[in-house]
Amino acid sequence: MTPRHLISLSDLDDGVLDEILELSARLKRRGGRGELDGKTVGMLFFRGSLRTRASLETAVLRLGGSVVNLTAMSDFWELEEREGSVMDGRAPEHIKDAAAVLSRYVHALAIRPAPLGGSWEVDRRDERIRAWSKYASVPVMNMESSLWHPLQALADLLTLKELLGDLRGQELAITWVNSPTPASASAVHSLLHATLRAGMRVRLAHPAGFELDGGVLSEAKEQAARSGGRLDCHSSLEDAVRGARVVYARSWQSLETYGNATLAASQRSRHTGWRVDARLLALGQDARLMHAMPVRRNVEATDEVLDGPRSLLYEQAANRLPSQMALLVNLLR
Repeated sequence: MTPRHLISLSDLDDGVLDEILELSARLKRRGGRGELDGKTVGMLFFRGSLRTRASLETAVLRLGGSVVNLTAMSDFWELEEREGSVMDGRAPEHIKDAAAVLSRYVHALAIRPAPLGGSWEVDRRDERIRAWSKYASVPVMNMESSLWHPLQALADLLTLKELLGDLRGQELAITWVNSPTPASASAVHSLLHATLRAGMRVRLAHPAGFELDGGVLSEAKEQAARSGGRLDCHSSLEDAVRGARVVYARSWQSLETYGNATLAASQRSRHTGWRVDARLLALGQDARLMHAMPVRRNVEATDEVLDGPRSLLYEQAANRLPSQMALLVNLLR
């Protein structure tokens, strides 16, 4: 049988996505009952992770499965992903060989690839995660590539549904915030697709020069047209947050200066006022705060709102566990 992969949430049709979210809620209440007994998941990290590594490994163990956890450059070596390459460089092994062999050891593979970092046009192709899905004979889960972070989006959807119930027509503000170490736009890309697919009214706020990927935005607008959702773009934090039920704060890299650290730092230095504080959050409609973490306190958001009663940060992070348990059950049943 052809394995089912999860590279982005578009790999799950509406019925399957609803099923996973419903199962997430049930597993959150009752925990796992050996659904992955006798099954092993291989986790390969080509860059760092805290929540994803801990939550996914715990999810497998709570379902009765086992984990093989490997980190690049300490547990194994660099891998080549290009088809037909002459392998006379640094990589001693091709992904096609690693994927074929690991598929004989485990029942699923979870991959966090590392971007090359020099060109967005290259990194947005997600060639490394797609190479794993091409050559593996077991399901491949994307633990965050350059373009997508579907595991975070599943937890975000679960968190939003717990707070708001039916998401259709609900107001969400997604706001860029300043950070000296901005994240990939992958979590925001996946959140945008997930919430517009659910019919939410989304306001996206960022300074000029921090536009999201054009292809992702085009697809998001198509999803909004199908679902009855709406996407509005703002250059003002206040305009985006006003009347919103949820404010989702996140830093992300500028695609204009991608790969040029000096220009990127100079560009960000002009927008230090972009952060979430109590005054801003008060503009919402009893608004709650979400953030995918890690978060730089008192830079991206103040302690007052991060630790206050409107913060959903820890519940949002906790929801990584049941949502990933549900996904594993669905992919491996």
